[in-house]
Order: sequence, then C-alpha cells, then structure tokens
Amino acid sequence: MAAQQGSASNEAPVQEMQTLSVGSADAVSSDRQQKQNITPWEVEGAVVDGVKVAIDYNKVLEDYGSRPIDAALLERFEKVTGHKPHLFLRRGVFYSHRDLEKILDRHEQGKPFYLYTGRGPSSEHMHLGHVLPFVFCKWLQDVFDVPLVVQLTDDEKFLFRGVAVEQVYKNSLSAVREIAAVGFKPEKTFIFSDLDYVGGAFYRNMLQISQLVTFNQVKAIFGFNDSTCIGRIHFPVIQSAPAFCSSFPDIFGARKDIPCLIPCGVDQDPYFRLTRDVAGRLKHKKPSLIHGRFLPALQGSASKMGSSDPNSAIFMDDSPAKIKNKINRYAFSGGQTSLEEHRALGGNPDVDIPYQYMTYFIDDDKEIADLAEGYRKGEITSGEMKARCITIVQDFIGAFQERERAITEKDVQNFMDPKYPRPFAILSKK
Repeated sequence: MAAQQGSASNEAPVQEMQTLSVGSADAVSSDRQQKQNITPWEVEGAVVDGVKVAIDYNKVLEDYGSRPIDAALLERFEKVTGHKPHLFLRRGVFYSHRDLEKILDRHEQGKPFYLYTGRGPSSEHMHLGHVLPFVFCKWLQDVFDVPLVVQLTDDEKFLFRGVAVEQVYKNSLSAVREIAAVGFKPEKTFIFSDLDYVGGAFYRNMLQISQLVTFNQVKAIFGFNDSTCIGRIHFPVIQSAPAFCSSFPDIFGARKDIPCLIPCGVDQDPYFRLTRDVAGRLKHKKPSLIHGRFLPALQGSASKMGSSDPNSAIFMDDSPAKIKNKINRYAFSGGQTSLEEHRALGGNPDVDIPYQYMTYFIDDDKEIADLAEGYRKGEITSGEMKARCITIVQDFIGAFQERERAITEKDVQNFMDPKYPRPFAILSKK
C-alpha cells in the first residue's frame, strides 16, 4: 500500500467494537478451539486442535482497522528524518500505525508534536518486555527532539489488578528510576503518577472526554458489564487525557493544537480509538499511534512476557546467573530433539525464543540473517543460540543496572515535577 493513511472513516466506529471486547465472547465452545484474545489486560494466542499457536498480528491489524508500516512509509521516514529506521521498525516489532504520516508531515514542516507512552506499574521491577519499548521511545525522542510524557497508571493497577494503593505507588517510584535508566533526561521528559497528577487542566480534560463517552461505548470496547465497578468504567478517560496537549500546561501552555505520537503495545489501541473519536469534538488534534508486537514469553510466542509469571519473564533486577538459568531452562527452542537430528534437519528460528530475543538487540541485519540461516542448516545448535542470547541479555541488563544505580532521589523528583524546566524552542511555532 502507499504510505498515505486513509481518513478516520476507515476505522471501525467506536460504537461497533463488540468484537474487541474482553472475556469469553471471542472463545469457541470447545477447549480445543479458541480464538486469540488481545485486550489491555489479557494477551493469549489462539488454540487450534488443543495447541496454543503464535499471536496472529495481521489479524489484530485487520480487526482494529489500522495500517501496516510498510516499506514506502519507512523510506519516507528515513527521507524526512535523515535517520535509518530503528531495527524495531525495520523488523516489524512496531508494525502498525494510525496517521504516522501526519507526524512526519509536521516534522518536515517544523511544526511541534510530542510523544506519549505509559507504564502500568503492577510489579516493583520492569521486565525486558516493558523496557524495550522505552528504548524505542528514547530513539524517537532523539530523532525528533520532542518532549515525552510518560503516564504511570498506578490507579489502573489498583482497579484492575487489586494491587494495594501503597504498593502500586511504590511501584511507580521504582518505575521512574527504571525508565530514567533507559537514558531519558528530565529536561525533555515528564513522568507522572496518576495518583499524584490527576487534577487541574488534566482533570478538566477528563471531564470533557467523559461527557462524550457513553456506558454503551465502553461496554462495547472493553467488555464491561453491569457488575463492573465504576472506577474501571471511568478509567479509559484517564488514559485518554494525556493525548491532549492542554493536559500539560506547564509544557504546552494553553495550546490545543499540538498532537502526540503514541508508541504502544497493540493491546492499548482500543483506548486511543476512543480518544481519536472524541478529539475533534474537543478541538484537539487526533493522536497518532505506532503499534508494537509483544516480546514473547520465554515459553513461546503464544503469549507475551508478563510480570504475573516470573518464569515467563526476564526482569531488570535479575542477576546474570538468574538470566542464564531462565534462558537455559525455560526458553522455547526451535531445534531438534537430538544433536544428530539438528545437524541433519536444522532448526526453526521463527519459533526459537533465544533467536527471537536477539532480533531485538542485534542491529546488524546481515548478522541476524546469518544466525537464522546457520540455525536452519544445523550449523548453529540450540545450545549455541541460547549461549549467544544469554550473553547479549546479560550485557544489556548489566549496563541498565549500572545506570539505574546512578539515578538519585533528586533525579526522580525532577522527572515527576511538572514545573521542572522543559524548554522547547519549536513550541513557539504553530
């Protein structure tokens, strides 16, 4: 397709999103056959003949009505920015979008925009699946030289996961340290806890959004029912509000004409379809989005890496020994059952988790291709693939932990201070 994305009329209307709702409506009656379930709270691949299969991202794209990030759009990205697209873009980790071309237009014209992303602090430490999207956000911020706002949805984890308020706020403070360790600077980045920041201009936007969204709409989008607590029903407007620049008067003043680009997991798209639906009526620009695939669980690509199962995830506080043990013990292998068979038949890198993880870290496209080819030919064994992956992940997390140790309490306060100086000359342009 061409890089140009169609109008909003190509998106499924918010009122008609029942097929995206949470729960068993998407399940087939037999336990041996079940459709995949992608929601903001649950991510599971389909079950076919009793076997879990990998998440079908093309189906998600088709169901949501978004557009693929194709070669033409990547070519335009490079032309407009002067930067080779990030490996996450080249390899389809971030694979779908809404109105990315409009953000490129603004950058080309010297007009301002900002980045918005978030973290739901359900646990005290992030895992690789949480951190790698922030690595991508940092790259986008460097390429475009724009402000970034990061929403910590501690309220959502209290409402949907039952994490105690005191604990979830503690998790938020830990998240600030870990996000900062990716390399962000408070001069360009505002990280806020909903428990702290909701109020003032932010709350005024929440009220205006909530007036335009009906209970029937959020039931259709999120699968809520008559027994759902009102906190959950109201939460989508809280996640929508940061997409409007007037929610941050200390950065953007009273302006309402500055759009944002939201890099997010594809499971978060329903929130922002709702946001895009109301934006024009509130005289705000529609947010643009880039959707990411999930880093698969160690056990395989039928589910994402998750905090609720420690053995599915590699956490940012894991020791080198724990990383080695988890990958050796739990990482799904695409190799054969014996060395002799592997040498003869080769392995499948498409399902091999150590290989899949390395595609997130090794920037050299030829090196990645050579690893895949060597594995398919049986020249590289599963043990060698795991050993290479272990070294790469240990090095990444070791460097991360060193940077995190350098983050001070004052740094945390600066990131969370809405009035910390964040000057951007481009904001003076219309």
